[in-house]
Amino acid sequence: MTLHEPSFVEGEGEPWDNGPLDLERRYRLGSEVNSLSLSRSGSSDKDPMDNINFRLTSSMRNICKNTLFNLVSNTKTLFKVCVSLDGPRATAMNMTDFRDNALLRLQVGGPFAGGMIDFTRQEYILIQVEQTEQAGQRRRRAQTVMYNWTIPLHGERSDQILLTKTFEMISSDPISITVQAFLHENEVVPLSMTHQSLYVNVETQVAIAGIILTGVYILIIFEIVHRTLAAMLGSFAALAALAFIGDRPSLVTVVEWIDYETLALLFGMMVLVAIFSETGFFDYCAVKAYQLSRGRVWPMIIILCLIAAILSAFLDNVTTMMLFTPVTIRLCEVLNLDPRHVLIAEVIFTNIGGAATAVGDPPNVIIVSNQDLRREGIDFASFTGYMFLGICLVLLTSFPFLRMLYWNKKLYNKESIEIVELKHEILVWRQTAQRINPASREETAVKCLLMQKVLNLENLLRKMMKTFQRQISQEDKNWEQNIQELKKKHKISDKVLLVKCLSVLGVVIFMFFVNSFVPSIHLDLGWIAILGALWLLVLADIQDFEIILHRVEWPTLLFFAGLFVLMEALAQLQLIDYIGVQTALLIKAVPEDQRLAIAIILVMWVSALASSLIDNIPFTATMIPVLINLSQDADVNLPVKPLIFALAMGACLGGNGTLIGASANVVCAGIAEQHGYGFSFMEFFRLGFPMMIMTCMIGMCYLLATQVGLRWNM
Repeated sequence: MTLHEPSFVEGEGEPWDNGPLDLERRYRLGSEVNSLSLSRSGSSDKDPMDNINFRLTSSMRNICKNTLFNLVSNTKTLFKVCVSLDGPRATAMNMTDFRDNALLRLQVGGPFAGGMIDFTRQEYILIQVEQTEQAGQRRRRAQTVMYNWTIPLHGERSDQILLTKTFEMISSDPISITVQAFLHENEVVPLSMTHQSLYVNVETQVAIAGIILTGVYILIIFEIVHRTLAAMLGSFAALAALAFIGDRPSLVTVVEWIDYETLALLFGMMVLVAIFSETGFFDYCAVKAYQLSRGRVWPMIIILCLIAAILSAFLDNVTTMMLFTPVTIRLCEVLNLDPRHVLIAEVIFTNIGGAATAVGDPPNVIIVSNQDLRREGIDFASFTGYMFLGICLVLLTSFPFLRMLYWNKKLYNKESIEIVELKHEILVWRQTAQRINPASREETAVKCLLMQKVLNLENLLRKMMKTFQRQISQEDKNWEQNIQELKKKHKISDKVLLVKCLSVLGVVIFMFFVNSFVPSIHLDLGWIAILGALWLLVLADIQDFEIILHRVEWPTLLFFAGLFVLMEALAQLQLIDYIGVQTALLIKAVPEDQRLAIAIILVMWVSALASSLIDNIPFTATMIPVLINLSQDADVNLPVKPLIFALAMGACLGGNGTLIGASANVVCAGIAEQHGYGFSFMEFFRLGFPMMIMTCMIGMCYLLATQVGLRWNM
């Protein structure tokens, strides 16, 4: 309902008097609002109020007009709205029947601007929430709590932004909510507001979120169920917890929590890579890498990791691993290496390289896009220059440490290459047979033939194992002769299709760069990948589209969808906000002479550990305003740049801690599993977590030396 009528607007600031005409107009307005509100009483818990247009006349210094709401709460959210514009007097606005709910959540929608407020120049609205507990049996004296929520207004009044804040109440007494607007001139400000009553306090919500997150990790670590099912079960449990505390989201809201840009990027790149693999290009690249390393394993691994780190500094980490994983798997099959260890090393260095630039990792993009941080001097050039130097130092120390971690690991397979390929062939045939649904006689016959082929290959494998004598060579002395044999065996199979694939992939990667460095081009990465996949499907003239769809990692896509819902639900349960608030409180408790060093260490490690357990994107978005407010606190007296650099370093490097700590980890594991070389949570953890600890230690030393010792960027 749109409650804006020119006859009720104060054009020249004249108040309503008590004449019969004014009383009739007031009665008519109140009747219309009550009838419209009561018709919505059957709505759901989070039905938003319709937009209300407020005609507000004020100057920034001495006049403000009050726009007030009268909200009545019961088991359903029921709104009764009264707009009063009769001068500077405030009309009473109450929420009654609050019962003994612990929290009040307000969601306000309007033309809001992000960032901090300049009270001398910027227009804003002020929302005051007040509750008074009357004297009685519980208290001898009346107690009042008041919260002020200040929201800056956007100058153009175009985009409608939803903002949510939770207030802790002290009793079931009525609550007064006042909305004041501070404007430069007469204009219409459209606002909408919803309220919710939550039944548990913040600490209980955080405890519930922690239990759910722990349960998900137990399912994944001990491989009780597949990680996709674990994420879906965790998201379902988190949604049930939200419904339990009184914050039940609608299906539309849950669907909006899914990051479709990331899913579109994954799907588009999966289709591109699936068509690309038909050309034999990955086999050709594997032979070339073997030739460059001259048959030596560790130089080849270092070359692959270094190239992956450099590419991920400019491309998305997920894109880098989707291109590198098939090449690495084919290379390891040629060299009789175990692909799992090489893939884990590559994805670790991909996450490290992504931290070097402002576009290499999503947390860095969030930081350089923040307008408040830009005003503090953290722009693309300064951020990239500082982080690039630190990440180069981290990379130099990571290669020796990686070699030490792999010291006692057998990179070569224990069997000959013929036995390894036969085992892999048996696995592929068995998976193919299991995917056939015997719905008809023909399909049943095909499945039986495939299972018979699996049995024949298993008999052949047993014969080969009996006559096999294990021979392992750490360095292939006949690498030149092997290269000639490999070149004859692994050639480009379709040169015309290769030209088409390289052309489309080149345009897609070029558009990725353009999207990163030219913000005025409003084309998301997901759209670029989807358009590239459609373009290549048309050029390649794919007849059997089902073959391409079979190569798409659907479990990985479902895992990310479930993970997005899980992380947003945990954020709604105040888990991420709670971590940020507790970090700020710990920093304030440190003596002033040691505060900067302790703050850098604390923000760095909290960010790293949190990013290894939860998604680093919402964590970074939550921590930025916390750190900005902390730096602007006169009692704390901390510069914001060291804290932001510590946040970026920890959030990016922390992704190496666990298998689900970064998107690139999950994508790499999914593709490897499709090729028959999947690795578990613990296999990644045994290599990734020590690397995370070591790289974070180097990054912390770099931050302390430059920010505390040399006083850079202060």
